[in-house]
Amino acid sequence: MAAIVSPVPSGEVFEQMVAGAKNVLTNVLSVKPGEHVLVVLDDSKKQIGRAFSDGATALGASVNTYSLSSHDRPINEIPNELKHILKDYSVIINTFYSDSKETPFRVKLLYEEISHSARVGHAPGITEDMMHKGPMNVDYRKVVELTEKALKAFDKATIVRITTKAGTDLTMDITDRHFETDVRINSGSFGNLPAGEIWCGPIENSANGVLIVDGTIGDLGHVKSPLKMTLKDGRLVKLECSDKGFAKQIMELVTVDAMADIIGELGIGTNPGARLVGNMLEDEKAGGTSHIAFGNNMDMPGGQNNSDTHRDFLFHKPTFEVTRKDGKKHVVMRDGVIASI
Repeated sequence: MAAIVSPVPSGEVFEQMVAGAKNVLTNVLSVKPGEHVLVVLDDSKKQIGRAFSDGATALGASVNTYSLSSHDRPINEIPNELKHILKDYSVIINTFYSDSKETPFRVKLLYEEISHSARVGHAPGITEDMMHKGPMNVDYRKVVELTEKALKAFDKATIVRITTKAGTDLTMDITDRHFETDVRINSGSFGNLPAGEIWCGPIENSANGVLIVDGTIGDLGHVKSPLKMTLKDGRLVKLECSDKGFAKQIMELVTVDAMADIIGELGIGTNPGARLVGNMLEDEKAGGTSHIAFGNNMDMPGGQNNSDTHRDFLFHKPTFEVTRKDGKKHVVMRDGVIASI
């Protein structure tokens, strides 16, 4: 892949980018003076990496950067020199070009980073627009409030039924598969930046029904035509789309190994500043949306899917009906709006 070099933003825009970086470094990653911070970047995200570096420095942290642009892309394995230094940092920011062929590399990098107890802000594909508008400069107190409401809605849930007016009708078992959030990233864990979602790893063989994907697909952007995905016992068994070439491309991405077509995640967006821009990194945080991922969920409570990949599929305005441990059923979200509990 030819090198992509990001243009230099204006002074005012860059100041806003640094402000967005400081916002999440402070409120999501809890960066403290004297901590060691590493920013992993490439030439396409050089200015974003610089904004994170300046933001962390302003908070009193010691900052270093590592560029992936010195390596041929796509990258399959963690470069040895990068792997060697990861243990030296308590906070790591990943911001580089998002390539679907590098998903296995990103998964390996994340697990290596958290194995050293780092707090990791994972932001492949983040844009300068996200940094100085919307999801990064939002009031994270509001995000936390909405996120806690969403977490409470799924408390003690066992069975989840998801329906949409577009035709989704999917059930899955999440018994003891507790929801997590990225609005607080703790030692030995990671979350996406921008932050603002909850997620869990459903029981891998429990999902049955139909999912209509009418939003965004990780690394690929807005769907060209809605996808109809049929699941049986947690596995994708049929994919239908009017764009046959697009459907073939999707099937190639979710069959890279034996676990790649098995459900790995159920996620819900909670960031009121997130917009639907065709970039999953932001879109999956938007209120009124949910996403299902196929592939790896080993970092999630109870997760058993050890695929080398993880692919998100977003859909709009879902209704969630949950069955709780007492057997009672409750609608906790209707047409994308979280109900009062």
